[in-house]
Amino acid sequence: MSIEILPSKKSNLSPEIIKQNVLPYYNLENAHVSIIKFKNTDKQRAVYRVDFKEKSYCLKKVYYDLQDLLYVYSAIEWLYRNNIKVPKLIPTIDKNRFVSYDNMLFILTPWIEGEKCSFDNINHVKLSVKKLAIIHSISRDFHPILGSSLREGFDDYYITTLKHFQDLLHASNESFKYKDKFSRHFILNFDLNLKLAQISLDISNNIDKNNLSKSLCHGDYVNKNLIFNSATDPWIIDFDKCKADYCAKDLAYFMRRILKRENTKWNIELALTILKSYNEICQFTQSDLKYLISYICFPQKYWKISRDYYKNVHKCNKPAFLSLLSNATSKTKSQYDFSLNIIDIVQNEFNVTLL
Repeated sequence: MSIEILPSKKSNLSPEIIKQNVLPYYNLENAHVSIIKFKNTDKQRAVYRVDFKEKSYCLKKVYYDLQDLLYVYSAIEWLYRNNIKVPKLIPTIDKNRFVSYDNMLFILTPWIEGEKCSFDNINHVKLSVKKLAIIHSISRDFHPILGSSLREGFDDYYITTLKHFQDLLHASNESFKYKDKFSRHFILNFDLNLKLAQISLDISNNIDKNNLSKSLCHGDYVNKNLIFNSATDPWIIDFDKCKADYCAKDLAYFMRRILKRENTKWNIELALTILKSYNEICQFTQSDLKYLISYICFPQKYWKISRDYYKNVHKCNKPAFLSLLSNATSKTKSQYDFSLNIIDIVQNEFNVTLL
């Protein structure tokens, strides 16, 4: 978890400095500027709302280099030309698509008004999933412009899952070593979480990488990046993490985010609705489904919290970690029951063998 600290008035990222050094390139030096987000981490980023006359804009200080920015620009232009609602980068007065100031890069887009995708609104969910399927289907032959970085994922998911599985075994050894409150709670919930991890590992072991669908992927396809200002067609924003990758990973990330929520906690009907909505537009391969189900079944929170705890056991906030672990394990039984059910249902509905 990163702590957000607003830049001071003397900072080179304060609204006053931005107005003086960045906005003149857009003829917006007289605009009103407000800070929406500032993260002073290794990947420092800032987001501003810029209001001038009757128009509003989003100014973003990006955390990556020019080659990555050219890739992001290429992706946005590609999707725009294929009728996807994305906020285009506004050109500067000298026809560039960015401003370089003090070794930092800034981009400007229109401010998109509307409500973020509600995971409690089934129409929002279905429309968002179908939009992702369309993005994947039209982006299989996407190529960025000359000078862009080569942004690719395509990690071996079995190797990733195996490493996480081994992390859990290591955490188990550490828990018996320390025997503190966190460790006792970890041990109490270990068997069921290890079963989930084993299910995920067994399924991922059967993935044929050559059978996985590939395309341009958003990389952070979650509700905050899906803005509805009409009933039927969401805007897609924030392409900072976009890359060429496996389509199943993009969808699985979205699904896990919605399924772990309290209101939609491991809802089997919702999961099946999402899968069917996507499949109507972009048909799954067998390996796509194996990747999806393996990804969703893995006890991500339990693994990540325990890994981070034992890496920092002598200097971490132990009550805070225990609270996080307790919250994660309160949903383990629901996730385990869901995993067994979704495997049976997907095997029958899509005629695929997962285990």
